[in-house]
Amino acid sequence: MTTIQTPDILPRILDYSARADPYPLYAELRRTPVALQEDGSYVISTYRELADILHNPHLSSDVRNLAHPMAAAEARTTPSFINVDPPEHDRLRRLAMRHFGPPHTPGLVSGMEPDLRAIVSGLIDDFEGKQRIDIVDDFAYPFPVTVICHLLGVPREDEPRFHVWVNAIIESIDYNPKTDPQEKLDNGVQATKDLRQYLGGLLEQRHGRPGDDLLTRLANDDGPEGRMTDAEIVSTANLLLIAGHETTVNLITNGMLTLLRHPEVLQRLRAEPDLVVRLVEELLRYEPPVHIIPWRAAYSDIAVGDTVIPKGSQIMLMLASGSRDPDRFHDPDRFDPDRQDNQHLGFGSGIHLCFGGPMARLETQIALTELVRRLDGLSLVTDPPPYRPSPVLRGPIHLLVDQN
Repeated sequence: MTTIQTPDILPRILDYSARADPYPLYAELRRTPVALQEDGSYVISTYRELADILHNPHLSSDVRNLAHPMAAAEARTTPSFINVDPPEHDRLRRLAMRHFGPPHTPGLVSGMEPDLRAIVSGLIDDFEGKQRIDIVDDFAYPFPVTVICHLLGVPREDEPRFHVWVNAIIESIDYNPKTDPQEKLDNGVQATKDLRQYLGGLLEQRHGRPGDDLLTRLANDDGPEGRMTDAEIVSTANLLLIAGHETTVNLITNGMLTLLRHPEVLQRLRAEPDLVVRLVEELLRYEPPVHIIPWRAAYSDIAVGDTVIPKGSQIMLMLASGSRDPDRFHDPDRFDPDRQDNQHLGFGSGIHLCFGGPMARLETQIALTELVRRLDGLSLVTDPPPYRPSPVLRGPIHLLVDQN
């Protein structure tokens, strides 16, 4: 394997014109598994190399380990645990997980299933009498937003406020000072400040008060490792609020689009509801909600295959490309819910494996099963649909369907 510069492929992937179908460009990119870019960064696109580096302790998530400063909005605030390294990452993740899953709260996700089904049923009930439905606005967005607001203790009626902030933050994730206007970054920085100030205000109200939501639990947690600071709680809540709905919106929407493009699988899911578990895993491989980790840093020199990435280099991880790698998956461009050995990269891998993956899986399983069970004769209005601007968190911004 030889590392060469491929100056044309990555800009084509990042360009909006490729958003509907970046997979042929990923195939081109995989010809050079570790590709040096003109700016000195490295792009990794093949499964084996991605899996290796995601488990490499010399890969850093801390912006301070980059040789050149980051311009991202998140770089100017107290980082969440996704943007720090062990041992700090491990401590913060453990403190958050005490209230989100095993071993301390093992039944949190499964215990929410009745509530999730009730939310989904209510949203589908509202489709009655509508000839045209937007799967995003009418279903895939309000469902996980309602869930994460409930979990965190964020008032659902405040959604219009933080929706604007979240959109600005996401649009700034892939900010490139060479091609993007400064306004894109400035909006992201301001939105980050506004969202964290809002969450900080909610947190102030929770100290010393009982409650079952995550903000209250974190504010009053006296576990064996002590409490998070208020700044750490706000950073954690900020991460969970954004990641807790944006990725699930994309996964549900990508899933419904994929089913409508594969009517034989849709009909099979209707007849075999238990198929949904394997189907969602295949969706995470075939049409994942997160396509790119836009940056990681080389904590020291890192050997990836035959390439040595120098200390301080920026590294871009093309997760969706790795999950379509023919050297790892048989016939990778085929949607196959019966696929065996499906160790996809849809939720990443290694120490930063998606914190909310179990919840996202359950939400998507319930959403797709109920949509298919209760709605018949759906047809796409536009294919491909319009996509969100971001190449990082990729999914349709609208998915219009008609009920026939």
